[in-house]
Amino acid sequence: MNQLVIGKYISLKRKQKNLTQEQLAEKLGVSNKTISKWETGKCMPDYSIIQNLCDELEITVAELLDGEASEEKSNHIYDEERLLDLLRRTQELEKQKNILYGFVLIVMGIAVQALSYAVGGSDLKDFISGVLLGLSVAVMLVGVYVVGKSLSEK
Repeated sequence: MNQLVIGKYISLKRKQKNLTQEQLAEKLGVSNKTISKWETGKCMPDYSIIQNLCDELEITVAELLDGEASEEKSNHIYDEERLLDLLRRTQELEKQKNILYGFVLIVMGIAVQALSYAVGGSDLKDFISGVLLGLSVAVMLVGVYVVGKSLSEK
């Protein structure tokens, strides 16, 4: 799946239906910024909204994921349910991966913080200890942010 190709296809089909981003967004219950992100390839529509998007644009899920209209002589045989399930599982795995990255950052921050307490005794060592302590806090904060952001997404 090429997000950029899919985004261009969404834009093309939306324009063919004489819909603005705002109108399509209203029909789907999302913001026009979300439509813009899809059309520029910055993100993919969530699996829970893909069927409604396809219905509004009068395309199949397979056409959406291919980024082009299917030809009548096409050898591609798709099961819409399986495609949606595959997309749902892919998006869930991506979310789990981001949560895992966040927890790895938090653990790394804790390890660096423990290391900072082991260093000390002279002015240079105290300086290095302080830098390590600051770095550990920053890494843990980034980890918490990544986990929080991943958990807050649908």
